[in-house]
Amino acid sequence: MRALVPTQKFERAYRKFVRKNPSLQIKLDNALQQLRLDAFSPSLGTHKLSGKLFGLFACSCGYDCRIVFSIEKEQLTSQEFIVLIDIGTHDEVY
Repeated sequence: MRALVPTQKFERAYRKFVRKNPSLQIKLDNALQQLRLDAFSPSLGTHKLSGKLFGLFACSCGYDCRIVFSIEKEQLTSQEFIVLIDIGTHDEVY
């Protein structure tokens, strides 16, 4: 299990996305929980990104909702954590 570390950009985008789509909040929270437990769960459809987002990953949390993140490792403990970078529709995050 990895810890989730949201960036300020992610937190702002999350609040904005939930404000526009309040019915999706439970689905988003479930996707974040699943991401925490297993970032490569088939239900998330996690995939590597290319181009300007090379080195990052994205997963789906609904029909037109994507979470962009990276997996980092703490040097001292070698513990992995997930940095949440952005959330939004396909066109907003790519």
